Amino acid sequence: MTTVGFLCSRVRKDEKLLLKELRDRADVERIDPREASFGLDGATGVDVGTLDAVVDRAMSFSRGLYAARFFESYGVPVVNASDVARTCGDKVETSVALHEAGVHTPDTRVAFTPESALETVEALGYPVVVKPVVGSWARLLAKVNDREAAEAVFEHKKVLGSYEHSVFYVQDFVEKPGRDIRVAVIGGEAVAAMYRSSEDWITNAAAGAETTECEIDDRLESGAVEAAEAVGASEGVVGVDVMEDGDELTVHEVNHSVEFKALTDASGVNVAAEYADHVMEVAA
Repeated sequence: MTTVGFLCSRVRKDEKLLLKELRDRADVERIDPREASFGLDGATGVDVGTLDAVVDRAMSFSRGLYAARFFESYGVPVVNASDVARTCGDKVETSVALHEAGVHTPDTRVAFTPESALETVEALGYPVVVKPVVGSWARLLAKVNDREAAEAVFEHKKVLGSYEHSVFYVQDFVEKPGRDIRVAVIGGEAVAAMYRSSEDWITNAAAGAETTECEIDDRLESGAVEAAEAVGASEGVVGVDVMEDGDELTVHEVNHSVEFKALTDASGVNVAAEYADHVMEVAA
């Protein structure tokens, strides 16, 4: 019987749904990255030789990324692959990959000092959105409307002092119609989508946005699949975040550790089952 490793430190509702589907299809070995260690010739606390595939659901970006890379070096395929995690987990890498692939994405600038970041924002024009290069759940996002706000945000980032806060990632603010769209792309196919609506400019389910079903038409499917391919996830599982920008669709993020419980409820699609089916294809 197929054996799937499940890399996870915390089991949330998403992981419970996925574990149930996987256990209907395979033997599942739970792997807690806090308890395992990895070396060039093998891992401790993990029976690598029994694994046909590994699912990366680690909440920590760095733990998931490095564990995935080690499993790949042992010859075990991972969903998602470490290259996908590396690209999606860094907003700079994501923006560059989308742009290089010709996927429409917000005008994005990066600077490395508060002074050059301020000059960059002034050249781009207000309002802008300032984001950490690594992070999720809409944390530490700031909409900057004027120079005074920009100076304050950049000063705060300077005081925070970590590596991520020394990189000033700035995007043009897109006037979306009070909502954006999350699309799950699994194995190169757009399987489910939902609108995320809010009176606030941040339309994120984790931040309390209302979620409703979104029909996947040809244009949305094409854009979401192209975005997944751009980050190397044509054989992976990603969440593509899309904004309606006038007559265009603008992709602003691609998530490699996609949360799908709200998407399942909104769309009526059993995303966990689709996810598990794809893992079994990878493990075959």
